[in-house]
Amino acid sequence: MGPDQTVEMMRRVLMEAMVLSAPLLLAACAISLVVSLLQTLTSVQEQTLTVVPRLVIVFVVTMAALPWIVHRLVSFTVHMFTDLHRYLG
Repeated sequence: MGPDQTVEMMRRVLMEAMVLSAPLLLAACAISLVVSLLQTLTSVQEQTLTVVPRLVIVFVVTMAALPWIVHRLVSFTVHMFTDLHRYLG
């Protein structure tokens, strides 16, 4: 396997990781923005108010997106194994 093939494989792996993590990161950022806005408007600066909603929302989004994530990971893995002959020889 040459350096260009290694770079291409790693590019595909990193792109897939970004696509799979995007819904969770966007949900965490959105809820953080909403909670920060509410804290600013109400002048309540309690640290648990930022952590607990973020954990709950990320958990809910993870459970909702889990079938899509698993399907995407399985298809990516199958695709990588079927194309493995390109990288070995």
